[in-house]
Amino acid sequence: MTETFSMKNYLRDLPLPFCAGCGAMTVMTEFLRAAYELGHKDLSKFVFCSGIGCSAWIPSPHFMADSVHTLHGRSIPAATGIKLMRPDLNAVIFGGDGDIVGIGLSHFIHAARRNTDILVIMVNNMIYGMTGGQVAPTTPFGSRTTTTPYGSFEHPLDAARLAAAAGACYVARWTTAQPKELKESIKKAINMKGFRFIEATSQCQTAYGRRAGFKNAGEMLKWFKENAIPIEQAEKRDEESLTGKIVVGEFVQRQRPTLVETVYKMIEEAKTVEKG
Repeated sequence: MTETFSMKNYLRDLPLPFCAGCGAMTVMTEFLRAAYELGHKDLSKFVFCSGIGCSAWIPSPHFMADSVHTLHGRSIPAATGIKLMRPDLNAVIFGGDGDIVGIGLSHFIHAARRNTDILVIMVNNMIYGMTGGQVAPTTPFGSRTTTTPYGSFEHPLDAARLAAAAGACYVARWTTAQPKELKESIKKAINMKGFRFIEATSQCQTAYGRRAGFKNAGEMLKWFKENAIPIEQAEKRDEESLTGKIVVGEFVQRQRPTLVETVYKMIEEAKTVEKG
């Protein structure tokens, strides 16, 4: 390609809503860079769905593309319906940890089980950032939030391992301190079929970082680098030694019949029976 990558080619001329240092900007940049490197000069082959939360603002209304801003936690069923009607489009969901595995957890599990042909990119900032900094399903144990001022007493949900166990065909986790790895996973996932899940552990200095003792977003990124453990190494360590660590890498990559393929095959079989 002779043309240089520019985010302006994919974004509407609107102010972005993210706080200074927010990791959502990294995720947005690497997704658009991935699309560019795959040869997508525009986003006409994509449709985006998002729920409610900081990360939901990544595609809607900022991408120059078709997008649906749904109710909180309901982006996956919306994308499922779109993909069933328009299997030619790449259905991509952006959401936060509260949106995807909090209120939207049931949809998440069943979409993986059905191998729904959608890509879910979850920006895990470990807190409910937009609504006041409440404890989230992914908040690290002992972390202070507005609803756990003395520290979270719940252990965090491992969304990547849950997706893999539920039947997803591709699962990866990276941090925003690993933008190149994140971009390459997005490229791979776009070119695959089935339920694909990428978790991007992201800094949120405004709602999480300052309460956790980080002076700025840079300190959080440094903490990500120091505490990210490749999955190959993590598998050789005991569970206790992984407490407080972020296991990164590709968790699963496999092929299974997708929901779209199964539904359309069944429709054709039903037509044959009716004619017979």
